[in-house]
Parts: sequence; structure tokens; C-alpha cells
Amino acid sequence: MTFIELTPVTSPVRGVIRPPGSKSITNRAMVMAALVDGPLTMTGVLDSQDTRVMVESLRRLGFTVDQDLAACRCTVHGQGGRIPAEAADLWLENSGTSIRFLASLCALGTGTYRLDGVERMRQRPIGDLVRSLKPLGANIRFERPNSDCPPIVVDGVGSRMQGGATSIHGNISSQFLSSLLMAAPACRDTVHVSVQGELVSKPYVTMTLQMMQAFGARVGYPDDLSSFVIEPQPYRLRTYDIEPDASAASYFFGAAAITGGSVTVTGLSKNALQGDVEFAAALAQMGCEVAWQRDRITVTGRPLHGIDIDMNAISDTAQTLSIVAVFADSPTTIRNVGHMRHKETDRIAAVVTELQRAGIQAEELADGLRIYPGTPQPAEIQTYDDHRMAMSFSLLGLKVCGIKILDPGCTAKTYPRYFEDLAALCAGSLV
Repeated sequence: MTFIELTPVTSPVRGVIRPPGSKSITNRAMVMAALVDGPLTMTGVLDSQDTRVMVESLRRLGFTVDQDLAACRCTVHGQGGRIPAEAADLWLENSGTSIRFLASLCALGTGTYRLDGVERMRQRPIGDLVRSLKPLGANIRFERPNSDCPPIVVDGVGSRMQGGATSIHGNISSQFLSSLLMAAPACRDTVHVSVQGELVSKPYVTMTLQMMQAFGARVGYPDDLSSFVIEPQPYRLRTYDIEPDASAASYFFGAAAITGGSVTVTGLSKNALQGDVEFAAALAQMGCEVAWQRDRITVTGRPLHGIDIDMNAISDTAQTLSIVAVFADSPTTIRNVGHMRHKETDRIAAVVTELQRAGIQAEELADGLRIYPGTPQPAEIQTYDDHRMAMSFSLLGLKVCGIKILDPGCTAKTYPRYFEDLAALCAGSLV
């Protein structure tokens, strides 16, 4: 298996960087663009494995998608709620956003569409989304008997999704709700959605709602996001700019935190669509200095202290914080992130296992994990085909020798140039 061995820095990491476009925003924008009546051009688009899966799937569904990868620009020619292809077999690899968002999009069509992916995808539950689409008129089923996971088949022949009332559980993945919401304006009738139980990762739902409104949708909802009313209203927009990926920014902020350096990420602010900018606030709780400006965030490392933190709202950055916690002066407990077990891998188990492999004491909790400070030892870090495992554990290699990241290419899922960008940021700290 291929690997990359990190070189520890000899001085604090300092620099300015702009991560690529947000995967979460890019894939949401592409789905909504497909529902616009006419072309919509997006700038700042992320080019990664997950976004390529989305582009290829839209093309298989009959949409024209024009890309200028060098300019980070993409134009989707929307069909105003119509799915052009009468049949399509979609291969979604291990892209959770793609299969979830496209399930609702396909339910608007009048053809037959099959959605499948790699073996790990076939282990990721999607049943609650499927069940929530049926009361709205979707004819959707699991290909395997008694299964709650892909592959799924959407058969819209004579029975496309029309609207009405439905409910959805909020405790598995906020992407289920986002999927349902994004497709709702293209229904013939008003859609009423009620959320059952606690809603995880609320900032991602807020992101979806803000984007829908920017695209022209009319959505009503209370502050606690427990219910939604979406009126029939075609999306109307011609251009959309995508901000840098806040989850990706966490690794560079983490580098500053553990080396006592200072890193500025441009293109993000306190008002960003992405809730993961609040990772910087978590670092502030640990002792870092954080400067919030109109179009940039700067994190400066200071002596780190362990914290007890609820990371439900920013769980995609929990792996990064787990690595930062290794270099604190007391244990850190991360809570309310049980849904991380349903990601690309069981992220709670994976982080604990790999920290222990590197000689760090860590333990799983029912809904999180606890990390004890220590000095990492040389280790070959398994990444479980999880981009965030590779990127977060790379930070260990900035502090100690002998950290090898296995299968570093898995970062292509969301950030193909991650290791090149990290090396460029750290170049001045290696002399």
C-alpha cells in the first residue's frame, strides 16, 4: 500500500492559505442547479472525487454539465424540475452526499433510476430518507430484501413525487433532511416536513436553507428546525459563488495550534455558510488566539488545555480536534457525535484505534471519545478509505518523526491537493 511519511517542522507553522471550494456547498449547488429552469454557473467549485461523482451522475440523468476545471467553474443546464433521462444506473462510489441528495432528485423524475455504490456504501443506512419520500408520492424501494441500505431503485413511471406531508428522523444524518428540502420546491404541491427527535449537525441544515433561499425558494420553519413548509416555487438563479471548505481549513488551523504558529485562512468569516468555521472557536476554548475578520480567520497557537466539548454541530472537525488534544495539558472529551459511526468509516472507533497505534491513550464513549495527552510514537496510520482520517492524522507528523499515512490518495474524495498544500504551508517551518 502507498504511504506518505511526514517531516516534522522545526519551527512554528506560519502562513496564509485558501482551501478549495466547499464540498458540502458544491454538491448542494449542483443539485439545486439541476432544478433551475436554464443554465446556472457556479464559481469556486471544488474538483474532487465526490464532486466528480455528482457531475457524472447528473450527466447520466440527462443534464448538460459544462466544466472549466482550471477556473473552478461549472455550469449546469437545469430543466426546471424535470429529469431528462428515462432510465439511469448511478454509481455513487462512497459519496454519501451524492446518493442522499440524488435519491430525492430522482424521485422527481418519471423514469427508473438505480443508485448504488461501493461495499461501504452498502453498509450506510438510507432507510429513513427512503421512508420519508414515500408519503410525498415517491415510488422507491431497496433492491435487497429486508435491507435499509443501498442499492435503491426509484421508479417514477406514472408516480413521481408530488408533495404533501411527511416526517423524518433527525438523529442519523442531517443530509437526509437536506435532500428532502432541496427537492421539495420542485414538487407540484406544498411540502410539509416534521423532524422526529434530535437533529444532528444543525448548521448543515441551516446551510441548505440559506442556499435554497438564495436560489429563490420559499421555506417556512421555526428557530429549532423542527418543522418546515416548502411552497412550490422553481429555483431562479443564474450565478452562484462557492466559499472555501471550512472543514478543510480545520487542518491548517490545527497545524498552527499544535506548533505554536499562526495560520490565516482567507475566504471564510464568522458569517460563512458553513458551521465548521466554529472549529476555530473550539481551538479558542483550548487556549488559542483567534482573530475573526470580514474575509479571513487567523488562529495563533498558545499553550493548549484539554476541554469537554459537544461537537454535534461540527462533527466533521472532531477528528482534527482529537489530534490537537494529544498536545494539550489535560484530557479532552468530545461528546454527542455518535452519528460519526455512520460516516465513511466508524470514525470514533478509527480515531481511537489509530491514536492507540501511535502510543496515545484514548477511549471510546457511547457517543464520543476521550483523548489523553502524550508523546506520539512512530506509527503507520491506517486511513480506512476515509479522507478525514488521512488529513487529521497528518498533523501528528508535523510534531514527531516516523508518522506514515497509509493510502494518502484517499484525500482525493474532497481535497486532492491536500498534502501538496500542507507542504507548501509548512515549507518555511522546515529550515
